[in-house]
Amino acid sequence: MVEIKTDAALDAMREAGRVVADALDAVRRTAAVGVSLRELDEVAREVLREAGADSPFLGYRPGFAATPFPAVICASVNDAVVHGIPTGHRLRDGDLVSIDCGAELGGWTGDAAVSFVVGTPAPADLALIETTERALAAGIEAAVVGARIGDISHAIGSVGRAAGYGIPADFGGHGVGRGMHEDPHVPNDGRPGRGMVLRHGMVLAIEPMFLAGGRDHYRTAPDGWTLLTHDGSRAAHAEHTVAITEDGPRILTLP
Repeated sequence: MVEIKTDAALDAMREAGRVVADALDAVRRTAAVGVSLRELDEVAREVLREAGADSPFLGYRPGFAATPFPAVICASVNDAVVHGIPTGHRLRDGDLVSIDCGAELGGWTGDAAVSFVVGTPAPADLALIETTERALAAGIEAAVVGARIGDISHAIGSVGRAAGYGIPADFGGHGVGRGMHEDPHVPNDGRPGRGMVLRHGMVLAIEPMFLAGGRDHYRTAPDGWTLLTHDGSRAAHAEHTVAITEDGPRILTLP
């Protein structure tokens, strides 16, 4: 069931989204050659603590997971697409890092992600990140009252496919509100004019994830969480929590 949020609820979700933005900014500023993924997780934990927010990631255990998620961020490096567990791995020059973070504040949730390169970037990685961010912008632009879920999916997929990137079909965006994952599912590729009609008060996490190798295939790492490209190519992920309003898309996870 899709919950339609009141305008007051959207304002409350904006506060949760602001915490997410602050956490992602702090993590990105901390990320450098030699810094461990676990240290980045601690930076995000501190931002949440100072804001009085909880993490919807910590302890989360969906049906596919053998163990609860042990951190407040997903830290996915190079060929890791999403759901990377922060470990003692220390970042190296040229690593492509995707950080996903959520916050629960006042009973409402925000969820966002960003990708960036540590140290000296390879042009191909910068192109992958830029394309992923451009697809996110296209998906957000399509998130208007009266449009359909498929319009968002088509906008995202068109950008990724035109660049020759792969798109993991089983993963995509989702509703957000009192919980981190709510209906509806928002695929990252699809046909326009299909799916649920968008209404004022719906809130979606729109999150393209592209695979540089051009294939849609992926595999799950032995940790049971991390999604890896099947061919070892690099991946990027970008995400915002977006409210559908009569005035147009309202991004709730901006700084």
